[in-house]
Parts: sequence; C-alpha cells; structure tokens
Amino acid sequence: MKNDNDLFYLCSLIEFIGRRQKLRRADAVAAIGDEYLNRIYRYADVFHCEPIAKTADDFIDLCNIGEGDFDNVADCRYTVPDYWDIGEVYSRLIEDNLPDEKCSPEQVIGALKDVYFSWISDCISRWNSDFYYQSRGYIKACYDAGEVLD
Repeated sequence: MKNDNDLFYLCSLIEFIGRRQKLRRADAVAAIGDEYLNRIYRYADVFHCEPIAKTADDFIDLCNIGEGDFDNVADCRYTVPDYWDIGEVYSRLIEDNLPDEKCSPEQVIGALKDVYFSWISDCISRWNSDFYYQSRGYIKACYDAGEVLD
C-alpha cells in the first residue's frame, strides 16, 4: 500500500484546511467527518483537478468547519513547510501502518484517523522542531514507540 496518491491528496487537503481554519489537524479531520473523508479519498483523482484552495473552501462550507486558534503558520520561526510536504509526511506514516496489499477505503480512513488522533500529529505540526523532516523510518519508529526517540 505504498505511494497512495489519493491518500497523499487527502492528507494535503487536511493540512490545507487546518491551516486555513487555524485548527489542529486532528480537529480538521474530526470536522470533515468520516463520510467526507471517504468521499475525498475515493474521488481524489477528480478533486485534484481543481485548485486545492477551491476544494478546501468547498469542504469548509459543506462541513461547516469553523475557525480555531491554532496558528502554527504564524508561530513558525523558520521557513513554513508546504502543505504538500506535510501531506506527504502524514500519508507515508499512514501507509506504513497499513498492510502492503490493497486496502479498503474504510481501512485507509481508519489508519488515517489513528495517526491524526494520536500524539504524533502535534509533533508533526511543531515546525520549529526538526521532527517533521526526519526520515520516514524514524517517524514510524517514534509512532510505534509512542514517543519521540533519542
């Protein structure tokens, strides 16, 4: 289940919505909800034909996603990573928690929620640290250990 482009798109859209609405990424996932997470994942090949800002605005309106006060973009003292870059970090970690064979959309969304609702989501969103750009293997090892490893 490696290099799932639809998952990558969904994670990048979650990141975009989280930034736009100033939400922790877990809160963005919760606000979108299972039905729309599944829809975005299943039809990512169609949604990606539109600018991501338009798609984000459509789902912000459709899901009535309010604005929060989590602004890690403003808090970042360094170069703000692109939403595609952060989407890739999430999608790789989610892929690494799925079996190698084809998975159902429900399995993928379940794994997505496990990652976003875990402690590691806040670590990935701390852009003043070096965590989010560590290797895929290291991030997975930390996730499995339940803590940032030395």
